[in-house]
Amino acid sequence: MDLKRILTETRSVAIVGVSADPMRPSHGVWRYLKAATDYELYLINPTIDEIDGDKVYQSLADLPVVPDMVDVFRRREHLRDVLNETIAIGAKTLWLQQGLWDDEVARQGAEAGLQVVMDRCLKVDHARLLG
Repeated sequence: MDLKRILTETRSVAIVGVSADPMRPSHGVWRYLKAATDYELYLINPTIDEIDGDKVYQSLADLPVVPDMVDVFRRREHLRDVLNETIAIGAKTLWLQQGLWDDEVARQGAEAGLQVVMDRCLKVDHARLLG
């Protein structure tokens, strides 16, 4: 998997499971991406309406665009649902954050034409490869 190519070709990222809590990894990744990239960012969390003035959407289906990448901060038991939503909206890449790994989700994602990245931190890889 060519991570540098994926990161270079990506123009928009939906962050699923973003948190308003600055101590949560999802918040840190969002802050980094907002400050260090020109990606269009879309925040997804059904329990929050906004974070620091940025709109938070209830689900991927509610987005006004199809994001290139879906970056996932959800527990493993929710990955299949996120995969199905990602396929349904037509995103290109499913990125499972560090600590998230599911071979069946990866297989199904690849069969549906997705690039699937697992157990990697988008912030760390972006900083290392493009920062």
